Amino acid sequence: MANSKYSEVAQAFTRRTDVSFGGGKGFGSGALKVNGKIFAMSSSKSEFVVKLPKNRIDELLISGMGKRFEPRPGMVMKEWFVPADERVDWIQLAKEACDFVKRGEP
Repeated sequence: MANSKYSEVAQAFTRRTDVSFGGGKGFGSGALKVNGKIFAMSSSKSEFVVKLPKNRIDELLISGMGKRFEPRPGMVMKEWFVPADERVDWIQLAKEACDFVKRGEP
């Protein structure tokens, strides 16, 4: 399910000239990138993961919409979010992530 849903997200960005999909090996292979930087990907656990500002992730966590991305036990990434609620619009979340990464805010 997650992989087909991720394919829909990737498809939504195919017409954007500033977004690339895939390439590379290991972390980020198959990721969506804007200006060469990852903003959305499917993890090795087939989780949909997006990069968002920490305060936005805090809002989503408070709403019970998902969790912070943890690629390995104990390694929590504060600007990476995994939606876990069916109500979350993955394409909209990916657009937010793309805008955030494109702005290049720290």
